[in-house]
Amino acid sequence: MSRVGRCPWAEVNPLQVEYHDTEWGVPVRDDRRLFEMLVLEGAQAGLSWDTILRKREGYRAAFAGFDPERVARFDTAVVDRLVLDPAIIRHRGKIESAIGNARALLALRGEFASFAAYIWGFVDDEPVCNRWRRREDVPATTPVSDALSRDLKRRGFRFVGSTTCYAFMQAAGLVNDHLVGCFRHTEVAPR
Repeated sequence: MSRVGRCPWAEVNPLQVEYHDTEWGVPVRDDRRLFEMLVLEGAQAGLSWDTILRKREGYRAAFAGFDPERVARFDTAVVDRLVLDPAIIRHRGKIESAIGNARALLALRGEFASFAAYIWGFVDDEPVCNRWRRREDVPATTPVSDALSRDLKRRGFRFVGSTTCYAFMQAAGLVNDHLVGCFRHTEVAPR
């Protein structure tokens, strides 16, 4: 833990510090932002989060500002172009999964009021506030991330394993996994 009292994973560089201090763990209920977080967490599989943060603006440009309606209309020609785009992770499977996930997200809206309503239903619409003291205490998956992963896959989403789902839940504030010694733990805790 730094002198400021920050989660140790964030101490890599100023970009990660900024992400930690302003975004990570803040409850998100906007479908476009949730879609962005899901795409980025899926893209991160097997890579460092730092790599994804550095390419985030490239992703925003390549994926139409994460507008799921626009991304759902991407075709093979767009995929072929994106595979050559150095501003993003050029993994065809991850690119195709982002497009497929946009389509699956839109299909979800037929059953739920929004993607946010669906996602937040897994935590009864209230962030789970954990009280971890050490980085080693924070799990990589939970029964809730297992259930979310299974249900997303059943609905046609890809690159949504339980570990990816838990990282998504942390980023989107469904769980507060800031360590108790971190100044952000109290700031993002439900009131």
